[in-house]
Amino acid sequence: QVQVVESGGGLVQAGGSLRLSCVASGSISRINTMGWYRQAPGKQRELVARITSDESTNYADSVKGRFTISRDNAKNTVYLQMNSLKPEDTAVYYCNADVVKRYAYTRDQYWGQGTQVTVSS
Repeated sequence: QVQVVESGGGLVQAGGSLRLSCVASGSISRINTMGWYRQAPGKQRELVARITSDESTNYADSVKGRFTISRDNAKNTVYLQMNSLKPEDTAVYYCNADVVKRYAYTRDQYWGQGTQVTVSS
């Protein structure tokens, strides 16, 4: 089994910062791409940022220059540093991990349960 757990969400005023963390654990051989997605009420889930195993990154246009994704491969952890937050960043943020499982060497996508980020104006 593989578990993905996010943490670090909360309530912050516009212009503030938050740092999200996501840890993948369990029967993992390696993790390819890890990413952050978000879903606001009444909207579809959208990509925020993702990072490959060799740390190549890409970002949604709406967060470029404000958010930074990074990872620690030794800890199977991905981070999202969010600066200059805006009310429109309010959403549930989900972590995704593209995992190759130990022993079976099957590859699957795993999602966390989500963490709420609320930005007040």
